[in-house]
Amino acid sequence: MAEPDAPGVCEDEAEQDADSPDSESGASGESDMELLRNLLSRTLGLGGDKPEQVLDELTLEGISRFIRSPRCKNIVCMVGAGISTSAGIPDFRSPGTGLYSNLQGYNLPYPEAIFEISYFKQHPEPFFALARELYPGQIKPTLCHYFMRLLQDKGLLLRCYTQRVAGLQEELLVEAHGTFHTSRCLRLRCRQRYDFGWLRDKIFSSPVPRCDKCQGVVKPDIVFFGENLPSRFFTLLQSDFQAVDLLIIMGTSLQVQPFASLVSRVPTNTPRLLINKEKTGQSDPLMSLMGFGCGMDFDSEKAYRDVAWLGECDSGCLALAELLGWKKELLELVRKEHAAIDAQTGGAQGEAQGGNWEKPSGATGSSEGTTGSSGGATGSSEGVTGSSGGVTGTPEHGTGGSGH
Repeated sequence: MAEPDAPGVCEDEAEQDADSPDSESGASGESDMELLRNLLSRTLGLGGDKPEQVLDELTLEGISRFIRSPRCKNIVCMVGAGISTSAGIPDFRSPGTGLYSNLQGYNLPYPEAIFEISYFKQHPEPFFALARELYPGQIKPTLCHYFMRLLQDKGLLLRCYTQRVAGLQEELLVEAHGTFHTSRCLRLRCRQRYDFGWLRDKIFSSPVPRCDKCQGVVKPDIVFFGENLPSRFFTLLQSDFQAVDLLIIMGTSLQVQPFASLVSRVPTNTPRLLINKEKTGQSDPLMSLMGFGCGMDFDSEKAYRDVAWLGECDSGCLALAELLGWKKELLELVRKEHAAIDAQTGGAQGEAQGGNWEKPSGATGSSEGTTGSSGGATGSSEGVTGSSGGVTGTPEHGTGGSGH
């Protein structure tokens, strides 16, 4: 049963965000023809020669050799909620443990409504109740975050596109689904902006944060279903996805557009590595041709560039780091940064958040490992900000990134 309308939610709050730039659709449209050429070439074999296979084998080992080669200079990472589950932050769609499976107490018409802008503007209470419940305290970033930090430090990371809130060096990050660091009043005649400290205090002191100036509802600057993505997303993808030498996709179901469609925007000879609990991003030819599918191919006889490593994201990153000769460096970075977090918070938080990475790397068994044909491998809440350019957790990230 739906909750009563939130007091003070007026008509102009129910309008679409007026700050969304009109140029986004134009920027996105500029590369539509190039995307169509790629889709036609890959899906139907039209328009161009057969793509070059740049990996010597479709395995994690093949990926590691390519990263060490002179040809790999620009790596783009696409990451979702799955990279932070080992820190205690739930993802959205995992059966039983995902966020959407545990919203029965909020009286929602359907789980995704809690992150829909139209529902939020009429019923903001469930979202902020969830924010209070999930507020995690000081979260330690996962090994997966630190692996991306190593890519950054080694000059290999061109960009990280994230569905949840993260933060490497600002210029290297595209928060595809917004940020919890800032917020603003929804009333178009006001639009007063607030920082995270203000929002955090309001979340815990009132059912719904309200503007100090006009008493309108204040919404964090995360992107809800029904809102435009940040203009930075559309601006940078034009250049990034033509310059990318390797695309690494981690911890995402690739079910939300337009984020999921990014994997189809890379050049046809660019290798794509998926590190995830299950294969995703595969689609039938018609959906891929229409631009809604990702068209990843791990198993067919035509597979030539896609590698999937099935298992936990931390384990996959550690396995790749070991193949690259970075394991010791990665574990030392984790220890150093987690110790800095413990010093700031006044005590160790244990292995529950940090994970136990001293076990042998390279996944073993059916749940974490390399499987597939021809021996091929198959397979903005996320704090990555902080001191010394490091990757240190910030509590607000526990609810960032909304339902994506």
